[in-house]
Amino acid sequence: MALKKKSSGGGGANWMDTYGDMVTLLLCFFVLLYSMSTISTENWKAIVESFNPDAIPTQTDPEGFGGPVADPGDQTGNLEQAEVDADIEQLFQSIQAYVESQVSQSIISVEKNGGKVYIRFNNTVFFNGNSAVLKQDSYPVLNEVGQMLNSVSRSIDEVRVQGHTARARKNGNLIDNDRTLASERATNVVIYLQEHGVLDGGRLISEGIGEWKPLVPNDTAANMALNRRVEMIVSGRDIEAEMEAAGVTDEFTEEHFTTQ
Repeated sequence: MALKKKSSGGGGANWMDTYGDMVTLLLCFFVLLYSMSTISTENWKAIVESFNPDAIPTQTDPEGFGGPVADPGDQTGNLEQAEVDADIEQLFQSIQAYVESQVSQSIISVEKNGGKVYIRFNNTVFFNGNSAVLKQDSYPVLNEVGQMLNSVSRSIDEVRVQGHTARARKNGNLIDNDRTLASERATNVVIYLQEHGVLDGGRLISEGIGEWKPLVPNDTAANMALNRRVEMIVSGRDIEAEMEAAGVTDEFTEEHFTTQ
């Protein structure tokens, strides 16, 4: 006959074991929180990967989950509009002096209008025909312009790089080829600028315009060469608009929390 094991009446001991486990877990949790207050990139990656091996936290975003990241170029203090305008004028004058110093001034040209600086690059210096690969001849030009942009980075809102082609067919270029080539050329210029530390990536924009905004009719080889170009449009900041936008955001936030 089987014997039944008598209960030892250890309910109190079991309760103490459970309580001890809970205290240990809480201690581990608070140690983890404390360690996160001074976390390094390597430590954060280790923590994230321990919960989700497929997670890939980025170096520029320690939060790793799409949280807001400070704009490296947004450390301007109380910048006045007059200072912005002066910086944009300085940029224009610097590029104009660079243009005048070139042996062949057809490589680059510059204009200024309404708080924007328009820089136009000769496409033959940047790309071979039907190619989106930057030529080495373009590097010195982009390096010079990039240094000028960085010198007034506090006052720049954005830089749009546009790729333009020339209409080589009477009924228009093949749409996919035209758009792809123009977009890739603009993108490769932006990539070069970003890789060489010109501004921050959030203010560099690439656009493929294609054949649709010619400077002159595509009726001669010389005119078509003018239409094949890369343009850079530098926009200065609008301090008043930024302040108004910040005020709208603050007002919405205050109203949101007071009405919930």
